Amino acid sequence: MSGHAPALQGYVVRPVAGVSGELSVPGDKSISHRSLMLGAIASGRTRVRGFLQSEDCLATMRALQALGVVIEQPDENSVVVDGAGLRGLKRAGRTLDMGNAGTAIRLMTGLLAGQHFDSELTGDESLRRRPMERVATPLRQMGAVIETTDGRPPVRIRGQRHLRAIHYDLPVPSAQVKSAILLAGLYGDGVTSVGEPAVTRDHTERMLEAFGARVSVRDRRSGVTGPADLRAADIDVPGDLSSAAFFLVAGALAARETLTLRGIGVNPTRTGVLDILRLMGANIRVTNERRSGGEPLADLEVERSDLKGVTVPAHLVPLAIDEFPAIFVAAACARGTTTVTGAAELRVKESDRIGAMAEGLQRLGIDVEVLPDGMRVQGGRLRGGRIDSRGDHRIAMAFAVAGIRADGAIEIDDVANVATSFPGFAQTARRAGMDLQFA
Repeated sequence: MSGHAPALQGYVVRPVAGVSGELSVPGDKSISHRSLMLGAIASGRTRVRGFLQSEDCLATMRALQALGVVIEQPDENSVVVDGAGLRGLKRAGRTLDMGNAGTAIRLMTGLLAGQHFDSELTGDESLRRRPMERVATPLRQMGAVIETTDGRPPVRIRGQRHLRAIHYDLPVPSAQVKSAILLAGLYGDGVTSVGEPAVTRDHTERMLEAFGARVSVRDRRSGVTGPADLRAADIDVPGDLSSAAFFLVAGALAARETLTLRGIGVNPTRTGVLDILRLMGANIRVTNERRSGGEPLADLEVERSDLKGVTVPAHLVPLAIDEFPAIFVAAACARGTTTVTGAAELRVKESDRIGAMAEGLQRLGIDVEVLPDGMRVQGGRLRGGRIDSRGDHRIAMAFAVAGIRADGAIEIDDVANVATSFPGFAQTARRAGMDLQFA
């Protein structure tokens, strides 16, 4: 980490008879990042409620403040962004440290590609291992001058007065790459569009529209017309479905009655985890559906369910890419075999999540076959054991949930990065009835 995570070494999680209650989870990380970035280059004052006060989002905030944007926090879950306008950002004068935030570094690369000053982006040790050429390549086609370090961060972006609009087809589905291109497209002349081989999350398109950009979405192709003058907007950030996923799995494994999650974002480009868990037999109800700031949200109710192994349909994989650590835990506790393919993106997240989950599940006695782009998990009986989370927040939280059903205690090392997406995870877990202690 870049120096802001709490110095917690690990979790010890012991099995419990059940979980229950009503929970809320922190605001959506993807939407929180985007609200800061678009607010920064809009004209006027953007107010964001439900902002995720996590290490990743704070890295984005600090980077924008270094670029001359005035951002205030009237309370813990709100921010106010005084927009600098499309051309109002200023040279930072230092390298921008994006910490552990893959979304932030990729989207900021797109945002900075059209600025008139030079920029450099880096991150922690984990982030510096993540591929950046998938973003840099299309941006160079737009006229951006970008250097990576052997294809990874640090990333250097040379000041560029003019970008060309392009039509780009993604070789693999990636909302981060799509978003980076669309953000750069705000500085281009004409329509910049991105085609994708499978549907990915559309938070950028929805928020661009809320800020007044001309956006087109049709047949898996998203476009934006530049140059675009954005207007400030009020944003209400729903609860993060990626964070809720851990408790959906916990409820499906061990709910005493009903476990309810309030105010969760249910954007249809994000709900693959609901579809997959339901295919596995999870009893999940979506209630109290409403909309806020262009995003749908709802309450989610889950009951203890008899889970069975499935072959995850290919079209659902990109819609649940961040939730697979939790899904793999569900698979370990299900009857039969669960097969996931087409998920090679998991290899280049905060860790190699296929490798990390396979190693951890095997350590807990589960039969796992590692595939190049996924995993085959044979449901079985979890035993206690010690897990190396590899510093990955989602791996740490997934194995914390596994502790509900294990025969003995599960010790999880290196959990400080849980703060990058879910500050207060341990307290929320305890509220649900989990036996989770710091080690």
